[in-house]
Amino acid sequence: MASFLKKTLAFARTTTFQLTISYTVVFGISLSVLALFFYWSTIGVVVRETDRIVEEEVRVLSKVYRERGLDWLIKTLSVRARLTRKMLYQFASPEGHPLAGNLKSWPIAKTDEDGWVEFTYVLPQSAAVVPARGRISRLPDGVQFLVARNVEEISQIKNVFKRSLQVVISLTLIFALLGGLYMSRRVLRRIGAFTKATGEIVDGGLDKRLESRLTGDEFDVLAEHLNEMLDRIESLIGTVRHVSDNIAHDLRTPLTRLRNKIEVVAASSPETVRAELESSVADADELLLTFASLLRIARIESGTYSPTLEKIDLSVILADAADLYQGVADERNVVLVRDADPRLTINGDRNLMFQAISNLLDNAVKNSPSEGAVGLVATEENNEVQLKIYDNGPGIPEEEYGRVLERFSRLDQSRSLPGSGLGLSVVKAVVELHRGTLTFRSNDPGLMVELKFPSN
Repeated sequence: MASFLKKTLAFARTTTFQLTISYTVVFGISLSVLALFFYWSTIGVVVRETDRIVEEEVRVLSKVYRERGLDWLIKTLSVRARLTRKMLYQFASPEGHPLAGNLKSWPIAKTDEDGWVEFTYVLPQSAAVVPARGRISRLPDGVQFLVARNVEEISQIKNVFKRSLQVVISLTLIFALLGGLYMSRRVLRRIGAFTKATGEIVDGGLDKRLESRLTGDEFDVLAEHLNEMLDRIESLIGTVRHVSDNIAHDLRTPLTRLRNKIEVVAASSPETVRAELESSVADADELLLTFASLLRIARIESGTYSPTLEKIDLSVILADAADLYQGVADERNVVLVRDADPRLTINGDRNLMFQAISNLLDNAVKNSPSEGAVGLVATEENNEVQLKIYDNGPGIPEEEYGRVLERFSRLDQSRSLPGSGLGLSVVKAVVELHRGTLTFRSNDPGLMVELKFPSN
């Protein structure tokens, strides 16, 4: 149920669905305006014709009163009342007492400013209550007379029109909404295919391309241009990667030979020269380590690295990494605390995970002050393995969290301290390869690095 609601809400937030709703509303308003115009041009004509007949009767009766007097008006009303069933007449005293006509009583209804009134009365033949519309006129001596017309048929037509209009508008809106949803789903399926393809490209599959249905529509045009752009990007990245790999390999080979020669010379040199040569060997080792890290990051990020994914026990890797750095921590008088749940299993590459954890632990130990503490905590919550490595050193400013993950990025702007600035870049690449997340937090003081991986 929760998954269905989540998908429904996600669909409701899409542009296509919102366009569908907007289209349905506009269509409904347009249909309503059209219906009102139709009502005014058809039923409105009948209503206006009824009012014209009533006004003509009022004019004729008023003329009779002016020319022949009250008695003749009463006789005329009586005659007309007997000759018609549609027309209604009532002649009453100023107090409302009936004097003549075919209405048994004066209607009790509110009169508008022009004297028009709508009321109901009982048919003498069937005792049915029917509507009527008429006009009240007052004579100079205070008496008043009512001329009205039976509008039962008009009322029935109005009711039929209203019901038909409601059904038509409702069905039209429903079909418009369903049609809009159908078109939206078609668009979303096409966009979903684009999103899936671009997601694979973001994950490193630069050989993926967007599907074209060869219909020549705007999506095919977009796919064609994007595929051309991807071809160009893949070509450029391939060129850069090829050049970078060649440079790294070309430099690593002479560096290795240079290191070996220096090591041979150092073994047979006097003590003073040997110290300098051994320092040169250490520098060469650091350069080789830098090139190895660069090649590893490049292979992981490009997708050319084939990791050996297997079910690994992360608690064992944490124990090995803690044992590896226990001696360094003791030398720096730093307490190394490890607290890991047993059998924390994930799918991953054992060597890469060990290197990533070692890099984080190396940074934590080296940046902790004397008599400081480094913590290594691993737990499993909500089907996720959570690993936290924290220290109480100087930490990293919050605004630098993103920059320190870049290659060769270092907080030491003078670059006087040892290191290449690739350690966290390797960690980032390894975490992303294992579909995990990396987060920095302040340990106040110090830094906490939190890693999360899907549990096995």
